[in-house]
Parts: sequence; structure tokens; C-alpha cells
Amino acid sequence: MSSHETVGKTIKVALALCVVCSLVVSTAAVMLKPAQLANKELDRQRNILAAAGLLQVDVSVDEQFKQITTKLVDLRTGKFTDEVDVTAYDQAAAADDKNLSVDLGDADIAKVGRRENLSLVYLVEKDGQIDKVILPIRGAGLWSTLYGFLALEGDANTVAGLGFYQHGETPGLGGEVDNPRWKSQWQGKQVYKSGEAALGLIKGTVNPKGADAAYQVDGLAGATLTSVGVTNLVKFWLGENGFQAFLNNLRVGEA
Repeated sequence: MSSHETVGKTIKVALALCVVCSLVVSTAAVMLKPAQLANKELDRQRNILAAAGLLQVDVSVDEQFKQITTKLVDLRTGKFTDEVDVTAYDQAAAADDKNLSVDLGDADIAKVGRRENLSLVYLVEKDGQIDKVILPIRGAGLWSTLYGFLALEGDANTVAGLGFYQHGETPGLGGEVDNPRWKSQWQGKQVYKSGEAALGLIKGTVNPKGADAAYQVDGLAGATLTSVGVTNLVKFWLGENGFQAFLNNLRVGEA
């Protein structure tokens, strides 16, 4: 057999192997996609429950999430809307669509780029009244965009909890946003002071006897830019370009 024939057969075998491998990978990706989507949805539900302080380790997430009602809010009016099917709404895609979002310009303190017109919110109701409202939040830290949920009590002003489920901040520094001890400080804090979003991180440790202690959370040691980023994203989403109009309406029963 000539060297030319040997090379030709080698190439044919390599091409056949590539085709087979491609088919295997493609088939696996298609078959695994439903499971991946289900796991992603389960993780979202788990993070919503955790932010609201409702997550129980010995009860299935699906079962626990039945107490949550998912709704859409028009951030331009601060009112609930039914113009889009909540189960089919892709909030991330809406933020990238110029027809479904707004350019924030100088108001973009959270550095989100564009803000979607409609946002998902998650409600916990008891005896016909809203007991908790959980809001999706995001914004730039030092190295990444932080994505999380902020839960408020039924008064739409007292923090029930906060958690970030995705970020790329430095472990041990900005990554301390995942520290349960730090996250526990948010519980019971107040959002609005004289009608403005006042909640945020400070440099150092909060003086519990200070006049503004109710609106302050300890800064992240050695992570000044992440601390500033967290403060900015919280103030943005609780401010006039975020959920403030909705929360105002919620308090007076007009959402």
C-alpha cells in the first residue's frame, strides 16, 4: 500500500470519527437540555426562597415555591400588568431589546446598560395580604455583574433578606457578598428615608446607636469597589428608575 493511500485512509477515519463525535455531542446536548433548564429553574426558585428567608432544607423546592406568586410589573407605571404571559417572559432578553427597554443614560448608577420596561416580581401572601415581595436586582461590582434578589416585608420598606446567586467578585473580598453573616445584617434594615432610597453599605462597621443605623450595612473589608457597586445597585432598583413607584403603589393598595 502506498503512503498516499495510507494518508487518505487516515484522513477518512479521522473525518468519520469527527462526524460520530459531533453526533454524540449534539445528541447529548439535545437530550440534556430539558434537565438543564429544569435545574436552572429549580436554582432560581431556591434563590428566591432563600432571599425571603423561606427556604427549608427538608422540603422540596417545588413544594415550597407554591407559596410564591409570580407577577409582572410595568416599571414605567409601577403597576401590575398582564400584557405579557408571565410564564413566557424573558427579562434578560427584554433588557437587550431596544423596543422593550430604556436607555438610562446618566441615571445608570448600577451600570446595567438598559433597563427593561417590565420586571418579574415574586409575592408571598397571607390572609389576602402581601406578606413579602421579592425583587430581582443586578448591577456592576468590581469584576462582574452581580445578580440577586432583595426581599421586603409587606410594608414594602423593611428588608427581609438579600442574596446574590451569580457574580465573579474576588473570593474573600468582594466575594463576601455570599457570607451568611454579612447577608444576615440586611434583615430588618429600612429602605426609604424622607421618600428617598437610603439603604446602602458604609465604610467600616455600622454604629448600632448611630442616627442612620437603620439604613446602613457593614462595608466589605478590602473590597471598596464591590461595596460601592452593591450600594449603587440597591439604590438604583429601589429608586425612581427601578421599583420605587411600584413599592409606593403597593403600600397604598394601588399596584
